[in-house]
Amino acid sequence: MKYISTRGEAPALEFDDVLLAGLARDGGLYVPETYPELSSAEIAAMAGKSFADIAETVIAPFVGETIDRGALSQILHTAYSAPEPFHHQAITPLVQVGRNTFVLELFHGPTLAFKDVAMQVLARLMDHVLAKRTQTAMIVGATSGDTGGAAIEAFRKSSRARMMILYPQGRVSDVQRRMMTTPTEKSVSTLAVDGTFDDCQALVKAMFADHDFRDRVALSGVNSINWARIVAQVTYYFVAAVALGAPRRKVSFAVPTGNFGDIFAGYVAKRMGLPIETLVIASNDNDILPRTTTTGVYEKRGVVATTSPSMDIQVSSNFERWLFEAQGRDAALVRSQMRSLQQSGAFEVQGGSSVVQADFHAGAASEAEVAKVVETALSASGYLVEPHTACALKVVSDLTATKACDPSVPMVVLATAHPAKFPEAMARITGRATPLPSRLSHLMSEPEVTQPIANDLAAIKAAVEAMAHNTTR
Repeated sequence: MKYISTRGEAPALEFDDVLLAGLARDGGLYVPETYPELSSAEIAAMAGKSFADIAETVIAPFVGETIDRGALSQILHTAYSAPEPFHHQAITPLVQVGRNTFVLELFHGPTLAFKDVAMQVLARLMDHVLAKRTQTAMIVGATSGDTGGAAIEAFRKSSRARMMILYPQGRVSDVQRRMMTTPTEKSVSTLAVDGTFDDCQALVKAMFADHDFRDRVALSGVNSINWARIVAQVTYYFVAAVALGAPRRKVSFAVPTGNFGDIFAGYVAKRMGLPIETLVIASNDNDILPRTTTTGVYEKRGVVATTSPSMDIQVSSNFERWLFEAQGRDAALVRSQMRSLQQSGAFEVQGGSSVVQADFHAGAASEAEVAKVVETALSASGYLVEPHTACALKVVSDLTATKACDPSVPMVVLATAHPAKFPEAMARITGRATPLPSRLSHLMSEPEVTQPIANDLAAIKAAVEAMAHNTTR
């Protein structure tokens, strides 16, 4: 299995090289030369299997021969075990919340967010490859809230990698921040950037674009620019669909998404043969993706702070992967669109809105609508959802009412985080506290260590280089 860049000017790589590279050297994102397909019989055979076994079936074709199958199997079975690191035997259990609506709980990992599902595997894969090559890596990532905590938790015991996470100062919840700033290992650290998530993400991409710096510090990435993150997330689409009758029965998915990685994993699952009827993009007031679906124009506007901060984004990195696929893998066109985005803050999708709508439905929820969904779900069924999940439930309700989604097809709403990750927002909406699980009761009292820093590339590169060359672990 070879991987190519969406911008067409970087060499094709094998999986293990893509794993360590993160972003392609031409600024593009890696995608497989071809997508493996699973037959109906192979999908049906997943019924009754463990999450780790299904993950092996899904992920192995993307890995090819770069990692021994036995080693891959051991990595996956270690990552997807309970009660550690996941705290539910099913790893990602389904909960029925309506006549034909189900919530896929992706928050039973160590940091209560869907990012754990991929990050626990990614850390083990990277350690395996780095050990095999007797190398180390300096990992730099940006977070809008959940990625940073999941990455630090997964890599804090790594023997081969150091990690620095950039997060927007004052724009993540207290719980999200503390999951990043309370670990005491010297090999992980954070920078509180005076800016937005989009600023943090741009800084990370700029570091990858500086090839001398990239090589000097052995730079690697764990954001969803890293293909391994995407492929690991594909697994839970298969797990949920098979539990609801696939491949004999079609299933739809609604995904609260900002950076587009989670829903692109659903697109990959569909390309692999999973019978997905509809993929629904759900956003908050930062509705760039629904606007693109309606108009065919991707246009940045200002970022508004909301109760669902992981979607407070205007530059959805993984949208580039979908553009590449939807526009006939025309790398020159993608390069032109990315230049336009950088220069003018907008570009047009070739073929317009009909091209986007061929693959996705989309909608957004206001802050008032989010609060109403949380209150209604709690009073109707006693089920507590957090704001990101509430956005998806609201969009599903709207699309079902207008017949855009077939109500006879099971709809799976991805619950990307635990309500306790957003205690201030939940208290305002419900009028009561949402306590952390007992295993995390110490989190809010532990001392924090972080470094406030200006939105300045030179200063941040200096901090990264200092950490990369610090031999203290």
